[in-house]
Amino acid sequence: MIAFVRGPVAAVTLSSAVLEVGGVGLELICTPGTLATLRTGQVATLPTSLVVREDSLTLFGFLDEDERAVFELVQTASGVGPKLAQAMLAVLSPDTLRIAVAGDDVKTLTKVPGIGQKVAQRIILELKDRLGGPVGAGRTLGTPATATWRDQVHQGLTGLGWPAREADRAVESVADQAGDNPDIGALLRLALQTLSRA
Repeated sequence: MIAFVRGPVAAVTLSSAVLEVGGVGLELICTPGTLATLRTGQVATLPTSLVVREDSLTLFGFLDEDERAVFELVQTASGVGPKLAQAMLAVLSPDTLRIAVAGDDVKTLTKVPGIGQKVAQRIILELKDRLGGPVGAGRTLGTPATATWRDQVHQGLTGLGWPAREADRAVESVADQAGDNPDIGALLRLALQTLSRA
């Protein structure tokens, strides 16, 4: 298993980052929250999880060890594969996920695309005794510990090469769609659409 990857960030896209390791560019599939912390040219260290399939090897990258541990644990629930596990972490922080599972909070789990009521109930049933309680400072829904949604979307846009001033305008243009529990990925896509139309 590849436990982590460290190297200069060669590229950042909407769904992945490429880190140069020993002259080889490794593509890591990441959540928007993780991608927002990366800058092209800066050295980054990301914990990773390698998913092996018959026809592919996919490397997933994470903000920290806790995210990776939760990613691997939620896949032990029946019907949860790596894509759904990553979608869960894109919408919910590890601690928000733990709180939702411990509190039988189906409504919070169904905010994740691909999780309906039955799947949410099955996840709660199968993971309730295994995920444990919150370990961090209680991050809010879909928000990394230190960054607001505005910071994350702005960082995502500048990481993709947009000038800071244009990123500011794009963030303002999607502000009215953020709501109480902003979906960073959706806001980032909307902001990119705004920039591509400009």
